[in-house]
Amino acid sequence: MEPTFFSFTNKEKNGHRAIGAVGYRHAGNSFHGSLLHDFELLVLVVFEDEDIDGLQIEHCMSGNIQYQMRYIGKNELQRWVIEGENREIVKCFMKGEVIWDVGGEVTKLRNELTGFGNSMRERLKLKEFAKFLRTYVEAKQYTRERDFTDAYYSVLQTLKHYARIELIDQGIAPEHSVWEQLRSINTVVHKLFDELTESKETLEQRVELVLLACEFFVMSRMEDCCSALLRVLGSRREAWSIQELIALPEMAHVKEELPMIIRKLVYRSLVKQSTAVPGERRGDSREIRYWA
Repeated sequence: MEPTFFSFTNKEKNGHRAIGAVGYRHAGNSFHGSLLHDFELLVLVVFEDEDIDGLQIEHCMSGNIQYQMRYIGKNELQRWVIEGENREIVKCFMKGEVIWDVGGEVTKLRNELTGFGNSMRERLKLKEFAKFLRTYVEAKQYTRERDFTDAYYSVLQTLKHYARIELIDQGIAPEHSVWEQLRSINTVVHKLFDELTESKETLEQRVELVLLACEFFVMSRMEDCCSALLRVLGSRREAWSIQELIALPEMAHVKEELPMIIRKLVYRSLVKQSTAVPGERRGDSREIRYWA
């Protein structure tokens, strides 16, 4: 990367809590994509999150080079990796050249995200299991209504989340094309995918067969996939309300599915429930609390 970018970035960020910057150069005649547009270079400036307020982008020129500069928060990057969002930006951050690094913070962050440690793995697995459970329940509902076309679509989505969990178990960070990633790995979920998409059975039979396998997956893997949530539920003496759990930053990536997950965990006796103490009663009702 040209020295001008080192000096430019340092100069522009004086007095702010930027921890560094990564430059990603457009390669040859390949497709630019929606992120780079027609710019030759994307510069990602990474901040501590309290310094970022919404989407911030600048279009700049240095010499005869036009480039796009985007400001992102450190925790925002971590959340995108977990939730599978903004894959193009994540790719640029992971593959680009570090052009400015305060105290090695950017390099450390990249190592954390690419190293795929236990904490990241648990959070990813919980997120994928939450999505798996939601689409699985949808597929069962469509099947009960004998709407097998919509059930088929929901089961396909369910298997994709199942596949992502299989990759996480192998220590592989799931990418957009999970079936390509799984091609070299002999897994149950790939066989189920083939059964669903290529079998000579009727659509109804294929959907119901895969749903049976998914039912077994729910029963056998729920505790493992929900370990991050179970740890939170057992982290204090007081039981948790559902609203307290939803409000936790570490549960932000599953907050939509959290009520459903909690009830499934209670049903499987992995989580216990109790009612609020008398002083916390709301009229004749008492709030249910959860603990593990």
